[in-house]
Formats: sequence, structure tokens, C-alpha cells
Amino acid sequence: QTHLVESGGRLVQAGDSLRLSCAVSGARSANYAMGWFRQAPAKEREFVAAISWNGGITWYEDSVEGHSVEGRFTISRDNDKNLVFLQMNDLKPEDTAVYYCGASRYGERHTLQNPNKYSYWGQGTQVSVSS
Repeated sequence: QTHLVESGGRLVQAGDSLRLSCAVSGARSANYAMGWFRQAPAKEREFVAAISWNGGITWYEDSVEGHSVEGRFTISRDNDKNLVFLQMNDLKPEDTAVYYCGASRYGERHTLQNPNKYSYWGQGTQVSVSS
């Protein structure tokens, strides 16, 4: 059974940076494309970024409710260590949410943006950005 555990979330101020980590166990992370989603209170889970199994291709949500993450967030992975990362720079209060990583056997953007295409999820890590 594949397990995902996110870490790195905390309370920060606007303009700060955070790096979230997702540790994969029970299987090789290279078996999956990986994605980061986030969910704010009373909102649906939304796509943030995804990365192909070997890290060669990355995708980002161009605009999340008018606040683009591309250019501020960077997804990466280290398959030797079974880790996936989300580097978040210039954080804004609108980035406040629980961040989840997911593992998917799909490999294209239009499917990786869909949370229903992920087989495994972590428990989430809270990111709070104060103004």
C-alpha cells in the first residue's frame, strides 16, 4: 500500500517562502506522476502543480481564482529519496489552504488537473499566510 505524508506547512507572513515535502512509502515514487492540490475552507480541492514520473515535465495552474502560482511555485522530485517538493515563494494570503500531495498513474496535464485521477493522497499540511 502506497502512503504519502506531507510536511513543511506553517504560519508565515506575506512575501515569505516555504518548501513543502511529500514522502512516498510503500512503493517507488517513480511509479507515479505526482501532484499538489490545495483546499481552502468551504472551497473545493484545486490543482496547483504536477510533475511527470521522472521529473522531466511539470505543469502548473495558470490562474487560481486570478492569483497565478506559475512563477511563484516550483514542483520538483527526488526519486532516489522518494520525495516530492513544492517550493512556494512570495506567498500571499490567498495561498492559505491545506496542501495535499497525490500520486497518479496518469501522465497528461488534462488528467493530472483532476483530483479524481489520483490513486493516493496524503493527509495534508496547513499553510497559513498572514497579511
